[in-house]
Amino acid sequence: MSFFDRLINEFIDVIEWVDNTQNTLVWKFPRNDNAIKMGAKLIVRESQAAIFINEGRIADVFLPGTYELQTQNMPILTTLLSWKYGFNSPFKADVYFVSTRQFTNQKWGTKNPVMIRDAEFGPVRIRAFGSFNFKVSDAKTFLQQISATNPEFIVENINEQLRNTIVSRGMDSVAQSKINILDLAANYNEMGTVISQSIQPDFAELGLNLTKLLVENISLPTEVEQMLDKRSEMGIIGNLGAYAQFQAANAMEKAAENTIGGNLGAAGMGLGVGAAMMGQVGNVFQQNQFNPNSPGGNPPSIPTAEYHIAKDGKSEGPYSLSDINAMVKNNTLAKESLVWKKGMTEWGAAASVPEITDFFNNEPPPLS
Repeated sequence: MSFFDRLINEFIDVIEWVDNTQNTLVWKFPRNDNAIKMGAKLIVRESQAAIFINEGRIADVFLPGTYELQTQNMPILTTLLSWKYGFNSPFKADVYFVSTRQFTNQKWGTKNPVMIRDAEFGPVRIRAFGSFNFKVSDAKTFLQQISATNPEFIVENINEQLRNTIVSRGMDSVAQSKINILDLAANYNEMGTVISQSIQPDFAELGLNLTKLLVENISLPTEVEQMLDKRSEMGIIGNLGAYAQFQAANAMEKAAENTIGGNLGAAGMGLGVGAAMMGQVGNVFQQNQFNPNSPGGNPPSIPTAEYHIAKDGKSEGPYSLSDINAMVKNNTLAKESLVWKKGMTEWGAAASVPEITDFFNNEPPPLS
């Protein structure tokens, strides 16, 4: 190689950056002390910006296009180097390429639950996460404020700071929005817009633009979600008394189906038990309704006697008086059936108990 060839190799005549990565924000052109030849070609591709730096000071910024470097298109560098007249000799400058494309699907989320005050539930801890897109909107500002002289600056170098900004400002925005906790899931788009507007100035200070922010989930602590599930169940059930009576009616219907098998006694007993269940459930809700010491503020019901019935040599019960009445009507309790209640010295026929006797006398006399 001749001396002239070696001299030519010391000059840079093409400056470009072919970015084959997905996460590089800033890349420094490797000059290695080689001088840039006046008239060299500068290629700045779409979604790129090229910045010339002389002795630590930012000079000219080039947007996408192809340039032939001359004093005419490097006014700031010409001034810094005191090129008062046409200058055709090689020169030295640092060249940084900045990617201005969008960097998508960046994740953000709360590391720990954040406490906010809800109008309905009071102080509540929530967690939130989602994704965001950003791009460099001002290459000069970004180089000055963030990447500085770093020869290669990637997304991971700034992602943590951006996530912290989103969480800090974003949760303030959620609290200030006054949206009820139960309505947050239906307002994710609105929340994304509110958070974006609140943190856009923070991004602009870094030379960045937040192009999109998505809220993918806002969740409550597990124990709070369980309580909300119970509240939803109660809302679906509605009137607890009506619901319990409906359940008892279903039990009676299933008991009645036993008649298909021919076991009329069991079926009648099942009907009686179902009626007893309905009566007891009704009593429970009436007690809640009329209890002055309960949230309803009503007096307690008067306790009733409990009866036991002898069946197949075994004692069954206890049953209330209304249960006994239902059994008499269903013919599952005969006059001679043995019954016992507290205060009786021994078992006696049902018809011999004064309060039960009337139940057998409700049948109308035969028509003459």
